[in-house]
Amino acid sequence: MIYFAHRGLSALRVQNTVESFALAREKGARCYELDVHLLKDGALAVHHDYTLLGTTGADVKLADLTTQDLKKYPLRNRFTGTALYVPLLEEIIPLILPGLEILNIEIKNDNNVYPGLENVLLKRLETWPQLAPKILFSGFDQDSLARLRALNKNARIGLLTRAFDVSKALALGAESVHINQIRLTQDIVRICHQNKLKVYVYTVNTLPDKERVEKMGADGIFTDEVDRW
Repeated sequence: MIYFAHRGLSALRVQNTVESFALAREKGARCYELDVHLLKDGALAVHHDYTLLGTTGADVKLADLTTQDLKKYPLRNRFTGTALYVPLLEEIIPLILPGLEILNIEIKNDNNVYPGLENVLLKRLETWPQLAPKILFSGFDQDSLARLRALNKNARIGLLTRAFDVSKALALGAESVHINQIRLTQDIVRICHQNKLKVYVYTVNTLPDKERVEKMGADGIFTDEVDRW
């Protein structure tokens, strides 16, 4: 069973922040998941939503911000009180690189809201050539993943899905299917494994849920509490 630190150790620190990933690594994480967006100045920001409303209270789109703009919007921090801001991808990677086994980068590019994001991401990752075999790209938007595949035939891809269709994963040359635990069924696991696809399940934070999906044959979980397992 693979345990992905979902947005870092986000049960104990603000998700998708330097603090969250640093603590996850300190607690022994070797596999991580994070989300990337493309800022107006071409930088790659690590954040889940397309706006800052849920994390800062400001209803502004990441697509309209530059790197400097991020410092105008402190993230709500109910854990430590430390002033935190949306980080860039290059702030997170050095933190998790030592001992890294898998970094799952979720590409947030539904409906191609960030034209060129896939190319920018691949180019930026060339900064760390040792990362290439350890990166697993995922996303809900199949067209985004298809663009990534066209740019890099060797990219490792995981299809995030709300409506399971194995043909979509196979068409992308994916190696895994990522699915919410409430949608996971024994049949989904069976079909995936018959087609040599791994099954990664989100977001699993309790022992009963972990045991249930493990019994079904899931290959890994995304968890906010990676320090528990």
